[in-house]
Amino acid sequence: MITVRYFAALREALGKDTDQFNYDDALQTVGAVLEYCRAQSTLHAETLASTKPMRAALNQTLTALEASVADGDEIAFFPPVTGG
Repeated sequence: MITVRYFAALREALGKDTDQFNYDDALQTVGAVLEYCRAQSTLHAETLASTKPMRAALNQTLTALEASVADGDEIAFFPPVTGG
């Protein structure tokens, strides 16, 4: 099982903070999981569109979309954060 968490504006747009998917060979990278999430609904596709800036974390560590995913991992997607 892979847990996907959505934060900030992504969570608000989707109306939920978590999705869970059974792990399989098609979900071997963070980018593949993102594409799988986009395919869940039109709302997911619009909210997680590749034209929108987004960051990813794998097991609570910032990561690239090419990072490998394993069964039991947690992936988070969130908009870029600025400080001040």
